[in-house]
Amino acid sequence: MYQILKQIVKTGIRTERPPQPDEALRAAEQRLKAAVLRHFAGCLTIRHVDAGSCNGCELEIHACNNPYYNLEGLGIRFVASPRHADMLLVTGPVSKHMEVALKRTYDSTPEPKLVVAIGDCGCTGGIFGESYASCGRVANVIPVDVAVPGCPPTPTAIMQGILTAITARAGK
Repeated sequence: MYQILKQIVKTGIRTERPPQPDEALRAAEQRLKAAVLRHFAGCLTIRHVDAGSCNGCELEIHACNNPYYNLEGLGIRFVASPRHADMLLVTGPVSKHMEVALKRTYDSTPEPKLVVAIGDCGCTGGIFGESYASCGRVANVIPVDVAVPGCPPTPTAIMQGILTAITARAGK
């Protein structure tokens, strides 16, 4: 224990630099908040489904809820039940074991529902593709409205994908 404390004192506090102001992020936030207010009476509810990912995309989705990106402040909330959700965020290639669960989650989500595939694996199957253990991309199992590529995509890209899905729904 003494050695660890000695190392901490010797090294000091090391943290990342705070992010610099990003005007593109602020513009995306404003458009997203306006769209949520206009189309969802101020509150968009999302159910996240991990269909077999490596959890890289989940880390970025969780980052969307930190004070810097603040999805909660924009009126977007994550819910535990698909019955309360307006949108499904699906990550990862759909493993064979998750195929039925994903279909049931999709069927349980009330109409009109939106589906956003997150990450390269969700969009194309990524490095896993289709195999004996994987169905591949999310669109092979359920209809997808918007695909957000990236390995993993940035929180800004995820927010842009959510905004694209909302505005696409409004256009229908």
